[in-house]
Amino acid sequence: MTAPLFLVETVPTQVGAVAAITGTEAHHAATVRRLRVGEQVYLSDGRGNAVAGVACAVAKTLVEVSVTEVLVAAPKPHRWVAVQALPKGERADIAVETLTELGVDAIVAWQAARSVSRWEGKVEKGLAKWRAIAREAAKQSRRFTVPEVSYATTAQVAELIRQAAAALLCHEGATEWIESLPLPQAGEVVFVIGPEGGISAEEVALFQAAGGAPVLIATHVLRTSTAGSVALAELQSRARQVANV
Repeated sequence: MTAPLFLVETVPTQVGAVAAITGTEAHHAATVRRLRVGEQVYLSDGRGNAVAGVACAVAKTLVEVSVTEVLVAAPKPHRWVAVQALPKGERADIAVETLTELGVDAIVAWQAARSVSRWEGKVEKGLAKWRAIAREAAKQSRRFTVPEVSYATTAQVAELIRQAAAALLCHEGATEWIESLPLPQAGEVVFVIGPEGGISAEEVALFQAAGGAPVLIATHVLRTSTAGSVALAELQSRARQVANV
């Protein structure tokens, strides 16, 4: 089994240094994961810097790790940004978890016109939950980077699309498949996932005017909680093809 990953504020930059896991993360390591002295672990700051090491002291509030290797997340030519319309209930958890596991760089929560879930007056509460889910999913998938999670209005989503190197709208009414559209060799790629009721005609028009291209990602209509992961996987496959050309 792959060694567990724990998140810390800073990681050492030299082999032989001793790093500390404290607070709730130490409690999780010692009590939940039952980490023992001598076991292998990874530590990351969630920003791409990490170390491999061996636990040399374990207590409920402090775990010390002797660093055996200094690591860093591999650079990527593309920055994947998922604009996720607010799903209802536990489907939000699924969307954030799977996008994180697949390697998304940023998740933008978006209250679309047809979103059943509404965040009026509770944006910060919603973001805190999504960020916690992304953090845990990053640890589970052994990622050295935790995706950024933010909120945007429809107008702000249009601006994100306008500034991106490429922008796609996952839409069942599209006529072009995602693999048929050109993908830049590098830069920020924004992909928009609508709510269960779909992106409204007004939103599609606004996003197209900003430069977004409607695309099909599956033969059938997908749930909003899974559509983003399918789109990201297809984009990553396209990126590998572009890199090998």
